[in-house]
Amino acid sequence: MAIFPPVDEQMRLLMRGVDFGDDQTYQNMERELRARLQESYDTGRPLRVYCGYDPSSPDLHLGHTISMRKLRQFQDLGHDVVFLIGTFTAMIGDPSDKDTTRRQQSLTEAEQKAQSYAEQAFRVLDRARTTVRYNHEWLGELSFGDVVNLASNFTVQQFLARDNFSKRYERGDAIWLHEFFYALMQGYDAVALKTDVQIGGTDQLFNLMAGRKLMEAYKLRPQVVLTFPILEGTDGVMRMSKSAGNYIGIDEAPGIIFTKVLNLPDSVMRNYAELVTRWDQDEIDALFAQVEAGQLEMRDLKHKLAREIVSIFHGDEAADRAASDALAMHSGLAPSDAPVFALAGPMGILDLLLEAGLVKSKSEARRLVQQGGVRLDGEIVESNEAEVTPNGERVIQAGKRKFLRITPA
Repeated sequence: MAIFPPVDEQMRLLMRGVDFGDDQTYQNMERELRARLQESYDTGRPLRVYCGYDPSSPDLHLGHTISMRKLRQFQDLGHDVVFLIGTFTAMIGDPSDKDTTRRQQSLTEAEQKAQSYAEQAFRVLDRARTTVRYNHEWLGELSFGDVVNLASNFTVQQFLARDNFSKRYERGDAIWLHEFFYALMQGYDAVALKTDVQIGGTDQLFNLMAGRKLMEAYKLRPQVVLTFPILEGTDGVMRMSKSAGNYIGIDEAPGIIFTKVLNLPDSVMRNYAELVTRWDQDEIDALFAQVEAGQLEMRDLKHKLAREIVSIFHGDEAADRAASDALAMHSGLAPSDAPVFALAGPMGILDLLLEAGLVKSKSEARRLVQQGGVRLDGEIVESNEAEVTPNGERVIQAGKRKFLRITPA
């Protein structure tokens, strides 16, 4: 029989950050979660908690980790977690955050992208308390009659009332019938897994509630749902997405993660601090109060945030090294993981940039030099005709982030 912390202690941790955009839903889910936790506490039975992730790309990014960190909190409290990879739902693609139709992919494509998901997930989740499942295991087995039965629990009006569908309907844009199936499929995941709690983003609320409705239809106790805010991308405008290119991948090199965080707009700093760090709310509030009072520079807060995020996924040693590299780059020095190019004799700067892979073409190299974006040993290269000679170790910087160490061949 498992032993759990007191229910009040669990609730304080698990409800942190929960946001439904509706007070009544919040109160209902808070009450239901407390009841489940109390039953778990009394019986010693851990709750089964899950979140689904569609493999639309091979990499998980910081946006995914918001729900993953909540799953980890459930694990640390003694509950069981299912990390669900949506190999079948990915064939449609979730329309919840889209006002256009997603490109469909095959099951084979989804399975290929899913191969790296589980291992990346264990950067956050406890491997020993995590069950990895794939929803093609049950969705692929449904008959057409089963799908008709699932669909009979919903009306077209319910779907058209959703913000993304209503906008497309008003514009006269196509809304394909298969897009309606996504909520049915995700809802059936809850039935197949017989879960107590499902985690998701605020944009997923309709789909999560569909799971509750289908569980009732199958004579199961409806799951509790907890939704959390969406992480803004590195552009500070759109939600984080691999397809939008505004993402920070959790499997990216420490130096790349660190640099991307340093370049975040000031406007998203609190969003990141509250959603993707291990800091408690009092610490976060204190840091931003220092910034507002002029006692802490925003740049210094970004360094602190960058170190925290790198530490979460790569450890303290990598975070310290990335911080040192960032300081070196600011001083015009090459980071520790910068590539090395062996130079046998003098070479024109344009040829060197191209051969070393810092640019894709000579014309790009030429533009970069003309814009003052190339430095040699910290000094701006002012001429496209400049030559680089192998006089000991030298450093080339192309743009803000690309560095190259030059050594004699």
